[in-house]
Amino acid sequence: MKKILFFAVLSFLTFEIQSTTVPLQNTIEVGDVITLGQPSTQGYQFIKFPKANFIIKKGGIPNYKALAGSNVTVTKIEKNEDGSTVVILQKENGTKFFNAITLVKADYDKALEHKEIILSKSK
Repeated sequence: MKKILFFAVLSFLTFEIQSTTVPLQNTIEVGDVITLGQPSTQGYQFIKFPKANFIIKKGGIPNYKALAGSNVTVTKIEKNEDGSTVVILQKENGTKFFNAITLVKADYDKALEHKEIILSKSK
């Protein structure tokens, strides 16, 4: 009887501890600074850069390796119907991505999960 009571209390406490854990603080605000990480594939999968031919047509050079480590600022945050968060990014120093593009969109949650973006500092 003592063993059954012990396991019942232990399982109750285990469920209680799991329900009270605080999720990671992945909140983001307009003006936060994010660092671009290494692309998860040949190019960034969750940061929506245009295809290479459009970058070349605008006079840019599509070099994704050069973007790693760049600081970008969040200019706008959008919530989709499915609950995902889309952020619009601009380079912190005011230059253009690939010398051709001013703003890009990124799926915040997936890019953070795959380390395409790294949280750094706020405002």
